[in-house]
Amino acid sequence: MGVLYLLTLLVSLAGMVVLDWRFRLFFWASARQAAIVLAVGVAFLLAWDLTGIGLGIFYRGETNLMTGVQLAPELPLEELFFLTFLCYLTMNLVQGARLVFGHAATRSSKETA
Repeated sequence: MGVLYLLTLLVSLAGMVVLDWRFRLFFWASARQAAIVLAVGVAFLLAWDLTGIGLGIFYRGETNLMTGVQLAPELPLEELFFLTFLCYLTMNLVQGARLVFGHAATRSSKETA
């Protein structure tokens, strides 16, 4: 049971990859730019976490669902995967919204013409 949360995050990340691939949202639209955006986003959120940990605001809760592996004091391994998932999800949502609204705008302009 100690890896259940990590496995859930990995399955969720795999889902993001499949959606990205299917609709060419993020990495499949521009792999280099996507890698940069994802790395910057994860780095920012890690810095945010480390600042919160340093200030005593964030701490690791005890649970049987996590591996127990710590990247730093109070920073579990799963946090890195969660932050990666969060950034990937956000970019897929942003790019997906652009596709949907762009398609709707194109369709609307064709109907009025």
